[in-house]
Amino acid sequence: MSLVPAATRALRLLRFLATRPGPVSASAIAAELGVPRSSVYQLLEAMAEEGFVTHLPEERRWGLGVAAFEIGSAYLRHDGVERLARPLLHQLTEATGATAHLGVLHGADTLYLLKEQPPHAPPLITGVGVRLPAHLTASGRAMLSRLPRAQVRALYPDAAAFTSRTGHGPATPGELRRVLAEERRRGWSIEDGQVTEGFVSVAAAAADHNGRPAAAISLTVPSARPVTPQALAGRVRDAAAELTRRLGGRVSP
Repeated sequence: MSLVPAATRALRLLRFLATRPGPVSASAIAAELGVPRSSVYQLLEAMAEEGFVTHLPEERRWGLGVAAFEIGSAYLRHDGVERLARPLLHQLTEATGATAHLGVLHGADTLYLLKEQPPHAPPLITGVGVRLPAHLTASGRAMLSRLPRAQVRALYPDAAAFTSRTGHGPATPGELRRVLAEERRRGWSIEDGQVTEGFVSVAAAAADHNGRPAAAISLTVPSARPVTPQALAGRVRDAAAELTRRLGGRVSP
């Protein structure tokens, strides 16, 4: 049991508001925290004075305040995910001789934040700051496979939402659903020649505290290299699990 119950309730309240699509009522917050509504109002008023929540009187609802946004922005400025993942990528590259990446979802794209490349590795298009269609990359599909299906449908409503680089990869919502279902069951994703012909990548997603995909770690090698994707997948899954632990995340069923 927490020795500082008010602080624990405040943090749980912030986390609850962060997961909602919009402002919520005090009664909904009270039900989530399991405390009387009078106690919730006291907590909300104190947090509003500090700017962490804001009250919408016309709607009789509460939402996140500017101070909560500032905390999130500060986390991004300090490169939190990158700092936590960088040593993991370095270890992967040293152990496997493969090129390691850290990617996040940016809409329907994979945005690469980190790249760890061994000496004399062949050049790859996947540099830091590069964005590629998520449905073609192992990193992107590792994260898409962990999203609610309705969110995936919103990103890929029809065949017009799909692009191709090499003529390979899912090209319709139905094909993507089948690929994601298989990779979700397996626990890791693979792409072979869908981004660049002659290269194969495997990836696994790290989760945040809500069980949503926060980022993905991938390994890329030339297709002709004598190493099985399964061998790389074991290492990349372990690295993603460690990143999940470092992020304070949890893996959803």
